[in-house]
Amino acid sequence: MKRTLFIILLFTIAIIFVGYYALKANIQNKKFAIILQAGKETHEGMVRATHALLYATELKGKGYEVVLIFDGAGTVWAEEVSNPDSQSKLLPMYNAIKKAGIHEIVCDFCAHAFGVKEELQTRQCPLLSEYNGHPSIEKLAGKGYQLIVL
Repeated sequence: MKRTLFIILLFTIAIIFVGYYALKANIQNKKFAIILQAGKETHEGMVRATHALLYATELKGKGYEVVLIFDGAGTVWAEEVSNPDSQSKLLPMYNAIKKAGIHEIVCDFCAHAFGVKEELQTRQCPLLSEYNGHPSIEKLAGKGYQLIVL
């Protein structure tokens, strides 16, 4: 009887450890690409930009791999927050992104289309042109990134 209880206890402990490490591995394999496409011209754009930074910070803080992509009209936000003279309300959140080491990408094509490419180049922002002038979404999806578009 004692031997049976001991074996059951060992199996229970083994299951707990296997479950813990499986959960930990699952979290470590989760990757998120947060794509900010909203511009600055509306209140909704400000809310979307705020939430893109908020989600990126939260996910990174919980151990997930995160990439923040400024795409479309969202490239104007990259210009605003990278401006050393900026008074943007988003600046504290953006600085937290930088401090956390979250990888940023700015769409090369869209930065040009929205008239902010020169400023971003001057500030050495990471412009990317992989697929018809845009960052490759397929490349990220192929690497296991879950896409969140705001």
